[in-house]
Amino acid sequence: MASATTLSPHAAPGASEGGTPAALPPSAQGFFGFTRAQGIALLVLIAALIACPFFLYPQFLMKLLCFALFACAFNLLIGYVGLLSFGHAAYFGMGSYIAAHAAKVWGLTPELSILLGGVAGAAFGLVFGWIAIRRAGIYFAMITLALAQMVYFFCLQAPFTHGEDGIQSIPRGMLFGVIDLRADMNMYWFVAALFLVGFLLIHRIIHSPFGQVLTAIRENEPRATSLGYRTDDYKLVAFVLSAGIAGIAGGAKAITVGIATLTDVHWSMSGEVVLMTLLGGLGTLFGPVIGAGAVVSMQTYLAPFGAWVTIIQGVIFVLCVLAFRAGIVGEIARMLRVKL
Repeated sequence: MASATTLSPHAAPGASEGGTPAALPPSAQGFFGFTRAQGIALLVLIAALIACPFFLYPQFLMKLLCFALFACAFNLLIGYVGLLSFGHAAYFGMGSYIAAHAAKVWGLTPELSILLGGVAGAAFGLVFGWIAIRRAGIYFAMITLALAQMVYFFCLQAPFTHGEDGIQSIPRGMLFGVIDLRADMNMYWFVAALFLVGFLLIHRIIHSPFGQVLTAIRENEPRATSLGYRTDDYKLVAFVLSAGIAGIAGGAKAITVGIATLTDVHWSMSGEVVLMTLLGGLGTLFGPVIGAGAVVSMQTYLAPFGAWVTIIQGVIFVLCVLAFRAGIVGEIARMLRVKL
């Protein structure tokens, strides 16, 4: 059976004329699957994670990292499988609610609570993905939106979510029973580590043989099917992985800010993660991180403008879309002729 890397109709950069990928020079191979450019970007990202809490408010940074992980999870689905989900808030929000309930009512430790949030997101992703992947294009998007709205109305009525009040005063607890997360710096390092692990996991998924099949399905699904790949199974697994990571991001956000509300499962949250991904760069590894940083920063620092925030954000988004057709990171990568 042909390898997944030969399925794409477009030859990858550095590929030979016959379609077989040419060996990259040692200087371009990077490390752990990262190209040189990606390796440098990763080092810059790690350096920023270490330095930023000494210059910026840790609470703002923790929120940013939670949404960055959420955007990376969404990008795994749309950027590398080509599935546009308008209902990813369902997995983010249910992860938030389940983690909040586990920490406050069941008294579980934060790491177990967040893990349960990820399991909840993956479980909903399994059911919803099984239903949605039977359709494609706009029909897939509308089905995911409809299913997410069902989750929203469930959360509005379910007793454990407390309706419009949400779950408040969520305790951060003790990490592994040892580290007190009530201190903002301790909580920040935990969230930063969680984000980095999730980010590297997504990178590993993308650059595994499984990830190459996903890319092939995005480029030419009929051809992938003709070569014997069960494309629906691959898409469902990718959907579950994306939903699970989104659930972990939602759980981390709930533990960090101490509240889980209907905002987390509202359709506008699905819209926000789409904007984050498009703004940063669809199908790029670092794009969702930059996009999430831009959106969360605007929401935080433009808050004094009140109702004008939405208009200012809209203008900025329009300008960015016109100026950066491939997203901020995508355009930078194009200009530098590297892969980010």
